[in-house]
Amino acid sequence: MTFVTRLTLQSGDRAALDGLVEDIKETAERKGAALKGPHSHPPERLTVPQHCRLHADDERRFSSWEYTVFTRELEIHGHDNLARNIASQNFPDSIHIEAEVEQIHDMGT
Repeated sequence: MTFVTRLTLQSGDRAALDGLVEDIKETAERKGAALKGPHSHPPERLTVPQHCRLHADDERRFSSWEYTVFTRELEIHGHDNLARNIASQNFPDSIHIEAEVEQIHDMGT
């Protein structure tokens, strides 16, 4: 029985995100873990309207706040302790991480 840990990392700071992904990649290579990725998603451009007042009848607005979110995905096959250690690290506030664990059954069991 093997576990696959899928890490999804998102940030508006591309340099910080790529640096962290490179650190994870180097750690996995050093430990001999099977790593797939990083897979880059197209940058997502988000726009948030900003109202001048909290009152619902007031239609005045500031210019919208626009930002870009960059996403990278990595998969670690096996090496459960390594995946657990990576997912439980303290990451910079500018980086959001999600960890998804999938259990894969061997054909013979």
